[in-house]
Amino acid sequence: MKIDVMESETEASEMNPKVVSKAEWEAARQQLLVKEKELTRARDALAAERRRMPWLAVEKEYAFDGPKGKASLLDLFDGRRQLIVYRAFFEPGVHGWPDHACVGCSMVADHVGHLAHLNARNTTLVFCSRAPQADIERVKARMGWQMPWYTITDDFDTDFGVDEWHGTNAFIREGDSVFRTYFINNRGDEAMGSTWSYLDMTALGRQEEWEDSPEGYPQTPPYEWWNWHDEYGDAQPSEGVERPSRARNSG
Repeated sequence: MKIDVMESETEASEMNPKVVSKAEWEAARQQLLVKEKELTRARDALAAERRRMPWLAVEKEYAFDGPKGKASLLDLFDGRRQLIVYRAFFEPGVHGWPDHACVGCSMVADHVGHLAHLNARNTTLVFCSRAPQADIERVKARMGWQMPWYTITDDFDTDFGVDEWHGTNAFIREGDSVFRTYFINNRGDEAMGSTWSYLDMTALGRQEEWEDSPEGYPQTPPYEWWNWHDEYGDAQPSEGVERPSRARNSG
């Protein structure tokens, strides 16, 4: 028995990283930080390329059922410039029905940050499924989800690559004309949920001055547009509304 315990302890020690001094740990962290910064810059560069993606005109009419009745794709923008649509699987035949949406889509929903921050950048986020509105509202209430959630009634899911798998589509509008600007699915959806991950996939980005964006894109100073989610009001900072400067947390 003693031999078994010793062998187990030896195997465990071989599996664990070595224990080092504070100075050695900091040196190792600084070495890895170089790669962390490279990843950050690569992510920023990728977002900049997304902002230069060509736009695809959406010429087909689509109809959804919503909490207030019938809605078009243009209606989903809720008057804002950009729209992000996540296709969640909640419908008959999906695991969890009728009490839950699919496990993965539910995890995505659980990760969504407060929508006021996206709205402040002139961007609307909605979910859509094929479940009837009564079922959607019931599950939203049970799970504590706040995002607008619409019912697909036509070929929207097939036309935008989300009929057999989840995915996130980004759109922009020029007046009443709607354009598809980007699409993320598969493991790319794992990173979605934060304000930044959603804005980074849009045509206009975070709309901050440090970003590499095409000339003429709306941009304001970083930090200056940030606010408590209950104090944005109806203003859209990305459309020229100025906010007073606030002290920044150096952390």
